[in-house]
Amino acid sequence: MTGGKSPQGGNGPPVLRLVTRDGAEATANAACEVTQDSSAVTAEVVEETVNASAASTREHGEMLRILEALLFSSTQAMSAQKLGEFLPPGEDPLPLLMELQAHYQGRGVHLVRVAGKWSFRTAADLGYLLKRESVEERRLSKAALETLAIIAYHQPVTRAEIEQIRGVSTSAGTLDILLDTSWIRPRGRRRAPGRPVTYGTTESFLEHFGMDNVGDLPGLSDLRGAGLMSAQLPPDFSVPQPSDVASLMPDELPLEDDADEDQTDLELEGSGVEDDEAEGEVEPVVETAADLDEIAEIDAADEAESTDGLEEDLREMPGADKPEPSSG
Repeated sequence: MTGGKSPQGGNGPPVLRLVTRDGAEATANAACEVTQDSSAVTAEVVEETVNASAASTREHGEMLRILEALLFSSTQAMSAQKLGEFLPPGEDPLPLLMELQAHYQGRGVHLVRVAGKWSFRTAADLGYLLKRESVEERRLSKAALETLAIIAYHQPVTRAEIEQIRGVSTSAGTLDILLDTSWIRPRGRRRAPGRPVTYGTTESFLEHFGMDNVGDLPGLSDLRGAGLMSAQLPPDFSVPQPSDVASLMPDELPLEDDADEDQTDLELEGSGVEDDEAEGEVEPVVETAADLDEIAEIDAADEAESTDGLEEDLREMPGADKPEPSSG
């Protein structure tokens, strides 16, 4: 067997020649065999890659369908953590939700995030189609709106602080109306004399006004752009940065302390009754017959003393020993 020249001017692998005894020459093209083997391996790799990509695409599309079905069927907004419980372990639902949100952008319904949760909402420009003439809107009074705005921007805030900001007194009915709408809630008690209740906003407030958090409330520039603020404002005027931290602030006490305090008062009242009983007369405890005799002797001595004292008092009275004059 001898080596031959490379075909086509030296390009490619060498061609092997097999020479027999009679001089017959058989050639085999090794380059073709290598090429065929390489093509088969490449085809297998490509096929596996395509199959894996197709499987991944199917799995990705299935997860999107799961999230879509859950959000459509739910009557309330769902958090990403809750949605992640229906996906395969280790899958992050947030990128899928963002993809769904982009998919529904410009459609009749939008996937929106409100109060940290996800929900399908009708497009704002199509809201008029869902209005009913029989719906009776309940408008808040000006005092209630001002109180709600103060609580949203200054929370946690007490009733006295609300009155100080507004400059007028706030009736209890105004706070009751806001509590009935579930837009505000009692947070705790301020560490101050009287321990006044502090108020803050709720998730219902965010859902009603379509906000993810209270940080989305308009700032000073937004209010000026909407024409709600005067152009001539005091130099030190500023709009506070609202925050709805769920945990209590350092100057707040939990509302549960009221129950503990009531229990303490009951215990103190009970101890007072025991003290009064302790200060009263104590009944003697009779254990033996000797004790009975001793008690009887003490009672007889007390009775004799009281009788002697009464006789002495009668003698000392003026005219007590004089006989009464007879009528004859």
